[in-house]
Amino acid sequence: MRVVLFDIDGTLLLSGGAGQRAMERALEQEFQVTRPTEDIPAAGRTDWAIVADLFRFHGIENSSAHWQRFVAAYLRQLPAALAELDGCVLPGVVALLEQLHPREDVRLGLLTGNLREGAWLKLKHYDIDHYFSFGAFGDAHHSRDDVAQLAFAECHKLAGSPMDADRVWVIGDTPADVACARAIGANVVAVATGIFSYDELERTRPDCLLHDLSDPAPLLSLLNGSSPA
Repeated sequence: MRVVLFDIDGTLLLSGGAGQRAMERALEQEFQVTRPTEDIPAAGRTDWAIVADLFRFHGIENSSAHWQRFVAAYLRQLPAALAELDGCVLPGVVALLEQLHPREDVRLGLLTGNLREGAWLKLKHYDIDHYFSFGAFGDAHHSRDDVAQLAFAECHKLAGSPMDADRVWVIGDTPADVACARAIGANVVAVATGIFSYDELERTRPDCLLHDLSDPAPLLSLLNGSSPA
């Protein structure tokens, strides 16, 4: 069995900035924050880390109570933000998932910095949630490497015994996706469908680098144990 772990934003879909809009509305609703947030990176990071930076930037105490208030408000705001903005599933994604999902030798999961419930809301909005049965999420870890460790532990549970890391593939669009795959010894496919260019991702030395997922042949070749086409 092989496991393929997908990132969400910039890899499977573009939400049009729905997550950011929902976070801004949550800050305003719960903490009366109206001034803009500046220079807080989001790509490749966990929501836990992003919210910690938001709290620091706006002078909000990073307490458990504040975190819970923020998350509840964010999850209330996210469906409306998704509906308002022009997001999309990225090229080739549905066709690839349609090929992989029925295979008995492949399991599809998520390795994402999104909050668990936020991740499923995004996937359901774009009608691709049913392809995935498990995942690891950014609810409680600052480092994406730690989320990768959680995902690898889920792979072991899925297999019913320790799984070799070389049977795990991580697919993502940022250098952080490549780094977290390396942290667990997994293979990695980088796709230049997010904010990082093909050349920038090439410098991270993924096992396979694609402009997008419209041609799944190289990835399928690797999953089948061959060299990429």
